[in-house]
Amino acid sequence: MSVLARLLGRPDEHDLVLEPMRRRDIGAILRIERASYPRPWTENIFRNELEMASRGERTYLVARRDGAVVGYAGMMFVIDEAHVSNIAVAAGERRRGTGSILLASLLRGARSRGCTGVTLEVRASNNGAQALYARAGFTEAGIRRNYYENTEDAIVMWLHDLQSDEVDARIAALAPEALR
Repeated sequence: MSVLARLLGRPDEHDLVLEPMRRRDIGAILRIERASYPRPWTENIFRNELEMASRGERTYLVARRDGAVVGYAGMMFVIDEAHVSNIAVAAGERRRGTGSILLASLLRGARSRGCTGVTLEVRASNNGAQALYARAGFTEAGIRRNYYENTEDAIVMWLHDLQSDEVDARIAALAPEALR
């Protein structure tokens, strides 16, 4: 970030910017979705999720760099728990911290809502995502056999004690650049 951008409180044009997902983002999201998943969500699924977000039942974020959507993430809420529904990052943006920043932002949002725990499923073959979730404090809780496309197992992971100082410190360490 440039000195001028910091002084003015504005992000540099090349910095990652997180914003709430909007309908106009769906086209870009679908391109990332199709490149990331064998069975991608449809436009209608995203529209329905955004409708639930408008009622406070979900939250969806997009990550932009140079104005382009380079990643997105979503979470649903049930009473005092949250469930990460998806995190996806464009291929050229991977390993640059975008997924970490998206996850940290989701977790901060769940904390601010008073959630006490967060769950998710991750492909058994996705070691990178598993490592990211472990850094945030998620632990394996079980396996869903043939969960993905009826061919690949999902590892169920939980993050308990979301309101604890320890988890807060893990979230801060996960994406310190997001605290600017």
